[in-house]
Amino acid sequence: MRKGFAGLSGLVREHISHELMSGDVFIFINRRRDRIKLLMWDATGFALYYKQLERGTFEVPVAATQGGGMELEWHDLAMLLQGIELESAVRRKRYRRRA
Repeated sequence: MRKGFAGLSGLVREHISHELMSGDVFIFINRRRDRIKLLMWDATGFALYYKQLERGTFEVPVAATQGGGMELEWHDLAMLLQGIELESAVRRKRYRRRA
């Protein structure tokens, strides 16, 4: 978790075939899962959010443990940061526009 803007953006360029300046949020979690960094481009430059837990760990989504990246909805990211288990969260039916 020593990397800053340049190091994390380099990891995204090397390992993820996704546009770095798309506005998407890239999530990095350490091995102990008690620290998380979020990297995002916001039209004027990179923004970096860093959070260290005093107790407990962050949940790593199942698809992310199988290697590679995955897509999360904004509400899933908020739940991840709050310590809510994504698999056990009950979601009520909502309208979704088809792409």
